[in-house]
Amino acid sequence: MMFDPLRPRRSVLYMPGSNARALEKAKGLAADALILDLEDAVAPGEKTAARDLVCDAVRAGGYGKREIAIRINGLDTDYGMEDLRAACAAAPDAILIPKAQSASMIEETDALMQDFGAPASTQIWAMMETPLGILHAEKVAMASTRLTVFIMGTNDLAEDLRARRTKDRIALIPALTHCLLVARSFGMVAIDGVYNAFRDSAGFGERCVQSRNLGFDGKTLIHPSQIDVCNTTFAPDEITIAHAKAQIKAFEEAQAQGEGIAVLDGRIVENLHAEAARTLLVRHNAIRTMGTGS
Repeated sequence: MMFDPLRPRRSVLYMPGSNARALEKAKGLAADALILDLEDAVAPGEKTAARDLVCDAVRAGGYGKREIAIRINGLDTDYGMEDLRAACAAAPDAILIPKAQSASMIEETDALMQDFGAPASTQIWAMMETPLGILHAEKVAMASTRLTVFIMGTNDLAEDLRARRTKDRIALIPALTHCLLVARSFGMVAIDGVYNAFRDSAGFGERCVQSRNLGFDGKTLIHPSQIDVCNTTFAPDEITIAHAKAQIKAFEEAQAQGEGIAVLDGRIVENLHAEAARTLLVRHNAIRTMGTGS
């Protein structure tokens, strides 16, 4: 299945690649996408076994409509090249590259994926988590047609920036919005970083709202308890859906009368508003078809 920028990616849950029970449990979770992690979540002594476990799980399937990505270790590490080779053979929906910070990194990954026989449908996702990567985001985005998703690595980025962890994330806003601008310019998806205090449901809910207000398509998650709040926040509510339908109807009626604009509730509705409303309904319908993700 080729990349669909409008498919739901509200909740993107990291799963430790060394935990067989977690990989099995993920098949019943309502996350839109899963990142089976071979990097940060796996101790050095477990990385080879985790690689086999994750790739076997991907080949076996059973994850329903969930999008599946494998996060490999960096190609400059002892594990990265074999991670990439095995991931290409397993053929997930995507391979997530840590610390993407140059076009050459993406180009090398793309070339190796071809050499290793990855299907054309296997995407590259890029972790945007270093200052250099943020500065080079446009070049990174242009480096490969396989590259479809930016994943913000806000923990690493905050450390590199020596930023204070504030509620409003003011130190990270320039990097977040820059990557969003690049993603939207190239028809890509942008996923916000994790919220570490997974037991703080109120704080997490506020962070989801901030992410949605900024324009992100969803968030990466570290715990299944975060899924429901995330899915609800990044889905249009009933009022928004009803308004979108009303905008489309008003604009189509105006067009039928030979007019270029409509007026709805005292506000002008132009073609751009109608198109945005149609896109919103496509996303809404895609979310509905996800169901529980089974």
